[in-house]
Amino acid sequence: MDWPASDTTAADRSIVLNGVDGSTGDYLSPALSPAELDRLAKEDLAKPRRRGKKKSRDKSVSQGLKEGLDPRRLEDAGWAVVFAEDADPLIREAMEPLLRHRREQAGRLVASRYRELVGSEGYRDGESKLYFLARHGVGSGPADPDRLPYYILLVGEPDAIPFEFQYQLDVQYAVGRVCFDTPEEYAAYAEAVVAAEGGAFPRPRRAAFFGVRKEGDPATEMCHDLLLSPLVEQLRREVPSWDIVAARGPQATKAQLSSLLGGDETPALLFTTSHGVGYRRPHPEQRDLQGALVCQDWQGPGAAAGNVSPYFTANDVADEACPGGLIAFAFACFSAGTPRVNDYAHRGESEAAEVAENSFVARLPQRLLSHPRGGALAVVGHVDRAWSYSFDWPLAGPQREVFASTLRRLMNGYPLGWAMEYFNERYAELECDLAELRRSVGGGFGPDLITESSLWTARNDARNFMVVGDPAVRLVSSTTR
Repeated sequence: MDWPASDTTAADRSIVLNGVDGSTGDYLSPALSPAELDRLAKEDLAKPRRRGKKKSRDKSVSQGLKEGLDPRRLEDAGWAVVFAEDADPLIREAMEPLLRHRREQAGRLVASRYRELVGSEGYRDGESKLYFLARHGVGSGPADPDRLPYYILLVGEPDAIPFEFQYQLDVQYAVGRVCFDTPEEYAAYAEAVVAAEGGAFPRPRRAAFFGVRKEGDPATEMCHDLLLSPLVEQLRREVPSWDIVAARGPQATKAQLSSLLGGDETPALLFTTSHGVGYRRPHPEQRDLQGALVCQDWQGPGAAAGNVSPYFTANDVADEACPGGLIAFAFACFSAGTPRVNDYAHRGESEAAEVAENSFVARLPQRLLSHPRGGALAVVGHVDRAWSYSFDWPLAGPQREVFASTLRRLMNGYPLGWAMEYFNERYAELECDLAELRRSVGGGFGPDLITESSLWTARNDARNFMVVGDPAVRLVSSTTR
């Protein structure tokens, strides 16, 4: 999203969205006027919320793990796996190496701090987060691992365990998801995590930053200038024990990204900013290519329509690659997954609201996690569109500390789910701000101040960051075994 100079009135500000249409090479969506965004927000906020398969989005303030417990110790925090009620038993069997490993860790002192929620104890179709927790004897408040463990791994497709359920649960708990097409892929991921935590994939204490920047392209210019480059400089000052390297602008090529995602230069931690690739339903390649990362090789809007060569897809992770031990964070639209219904359009019967035939997890993180030579530990990405509200706030300017704090916490050896609490807290804060603004309509908010539509969009954007992988993983290079 592009915010022009401060002397431009709010009514004139063009809102530029992240995302490239894989079919045309052009932007996935045209720029929005603030009036158009305001209309979409008001339509969505005015709709009645129904029980059933549509989940409530009301959020409570995130408190995380209860006081006195150490999130770095699974025997303190606990670990649970949640399967859909009708999940294939072969998936549970394939996950056994990881389940056994976590059982030994989380259940070492108190057996109940390791939980397998499967069958009737698992996720039930259409169930809300509130009813799921109540069924397991849990209400609101900080996570108490003697009732339900703090680290929770969801297993299955988002049509079986919805994205909305994951977003809700993630406010108080540290939640991740694994989702693959075959039991063999589940087994490959389970074995890779156990192997990495046993020292099989040693990585240097290196964090790599990969940032595309195309002149004249507002989305990549903002991501590079306001987020990625300042993060590099800040973390070099604040975490001097780590080697922090950057491939920016002309260096952010597809070949360079290949070397970072399982190639010779694979770091322990990778952070990328770019456009994400999107396709309009019912494009036959949507399922396989949606969420691919647009590299510097892209020639700009409209160039080489239908040409996938500038995009880093799951197919570009070579068979001889080894992403084992890697945690990656991809700031790009659809980089974690795609919802069936657009989160930024009015959810009526309009065709424009239907993004895909079914919700799905992106192929690129699936390929990285299930690689036969050793899968990555986790990928953090975005479901649906990614917006610059994540790092640039109207009137206030750049706001990077959520990203910086998350990365610092990871580099200091904390589990990924605990590091992501900064994103969960921001989401909960925005939900509260939006509710308060709606209660104080007419309270002096003018067209040049933060509007309801801004908060609505930022709330959705903050909510949609998602961990693909086990939330209890950590950077092995920063862990003393």
